[in-house]
Amino acid sequence: DVAVFRTERIPRDHDGQVANSFNLHPDWTIEILSPKQSQTKVIRNILHCLDNGTNMGWLLDPEESLIFVYSADKSVQLFENLEVVLPVPEFAEAVQLKVGEIFDWLKE
Repeated sequence: DVAVFRTERIPRDHDGQVANSFNLHPDWTIEILSPKQSQTKVIRNILHCLDNGTNMGWLLDPEESLIFVYSADKSVQLFENLEVVLPVPEFAEAVQLKVGEIFDWLKE
């Protein structure tokens, strides 16, 4: 799983180093469903993040080769065409990732 934070939101310690613990919501959460994991539990985690200020959540299902994208308004889109470029949060608009690229990385 991945939690993405905008640079200005990353907590720092008194020396200016990245803090050891983050007690705040990510700007973008990416959950990867494992075979033994409850999809409901993972969706609840994404919705909890969205309720607390996260901009976007992705749920990757490697077994089905599909990605659910949850927006801040909790609307959901399903992506399974491997050539489609996925939506990303505004702060990451320069990032262009295709569904197929994501699943290729998971195979490595």
